[in-house]
Amino acid sequence: MSVEQLLEEARGSLARVEPHELAELDDVLVVDIRPRENRAAEGEIPGSVPVERIVLEWRLDPAGESRIPGFTADTTVVVFCNEGYSSSLAARDLQRVGLPKATDLVGGFRAYAAAGLPVRPGPTEAVT
Repeated sequence: MSVEQLLEEARGSLARVEPHELAELDDVLVVDIRPRENRAAEGEIPGSVPVERIVLEWRLDPAGESRIPGFTADTTVVVFCNEGYSSSLAARDLQRVGLPKATDLVGGFRAYAAAGLPVRPGPTEAVT
């Protein structure tokens, strides 16, 4: 299976969020999986929580001992990366660990910023 096929398959289970829709969501956890260098150079979405991709499933398993506080299995989790590709695969994986409302941001951070939406300086220390 090609990476394009994996991406198409992953997106089939996601209710993807457009950048302008993000602020309208209630009970949402916004997760930034971009590398520190990108967050430092381009900024961050206000209210987002940077989580290193390598620990994402452990920190967001709603029943896990290593999870971060502030969300439940019923919380909508919106993951974003630079351009909305790896975040689709990450959101699919979060659905598999018990977050049925996990999804991602169409176009990623760069589409969000290009839409003129608010950005804060970064980098915030990531959850590791």
